Amino acid sequence: MSIDGRLLVRAKTALEERRSMNDSILEQRHERVYARVPRVRVLDAQIRATMIELVGITIGGAAEGQIEDLRRRNLELQDERRRILILAGFDEDYLDDAYACKKCNDSGYIRTAMCACLLELYRAEQRKSLSNLLKLGDETFDNFDLSYYDDTPAPDTGISPRRSMEIIYETCVEYARKFGKRSMNLFFNGNPGLGKTFLSACIANVVADSSYSVVYDMASSIFSKFEDAKFMRTDDQDEARAEVRRCLECDLLIFDDLGTEMTTAFTVSALYEIINTRLVTGKKTIVSSNLEISELRRRYNDQIMSRLEGEYQLLTFRGDDIRKKRNAL
Repeated sequence: MSIDGRLLVRAKTALEERRSMNDSILEQRHERVYARVPRVRVLDAQIRATMIELVGITIGGAAEGQIEDLRRRNLELQDERRRILILAGFDEDYLDDAYACKKCNDSGYIRTAMCACLLELYRAEQRKSLSNLLKLGDETFDNFDLSYYDDTPAPDTGISPRRSMEIIYETCVEYARKFGKRSMNLFFNGNPGLGKTFLSACIANVVADSSYSVVYDMASSIFSKFEDAKFMRTDDQDEARAEVRRCLECDLLIFDDLGTEMTTAFTVSALYEIINTRLVTGKKTIVSSNLEISELRRRYNDQIMSRLEGEYQLLTFRGDDIRKKRNAL
């Protein structure tokens, strides 16, 4: 599983903001208590002093009796502080650190492992990064409606569009739930409005929630980033290069609308780099296109097509534009 470094930085920033907010609340509580009960400020200073002294003499190898006296004194100070807080109407833990996560004390890590709190913030950043794909918020497999597809068998195959889409739907569900290193690459092919992008979003939702890194983008946008990374001579070039690395290194790249871009020698070269690099490194890709395979063969070279046709599972979407059907209801 690959962690997207840029998203992890954003998640850590969100965690730091949460910590800062809690620190601010704790500071306000201290000021409130100190104003009402000045003795607590004195006790806090004495408790800190005994702790510092205790650490110092422990390192210096003091006698056990001296260490025990300091520990006893520290506990007495804490007990007095607790009693004063309760008498003043505060909870005894009112001035304790208010960690949002008790497991890691808001550090984000338990030893060297990422804590669930940081992982959840990372997942939230992952969902934000997929906002272009998850536009409606209802992109789940449960919301995929097969009733929009015709149940009449096709003359050439004897299989109805609905049955064909049932098979594709079941394939996508299994793909999302069992996503991992052994997953295949998928090639969605078919006319516009048949659910290619919607099912891509459903897969992205499930895979991202399993903490895999997912990048979705239109083919034209990806090629534009590759072009900026190579030719720009400004500070934005570093940003473009970082985006290119994300496309090449993420666990799952959803490459939408292949064939809508202007086909040039550069875009063909960039497409080959994406497909070949991700195959070599074992990263998984979903490519979708509205073009027929014959048209794709005319646009792209044999190196690209041999990989698309040989290393990807082709799923051909059939039927009438369901968006038009939905709008007509």
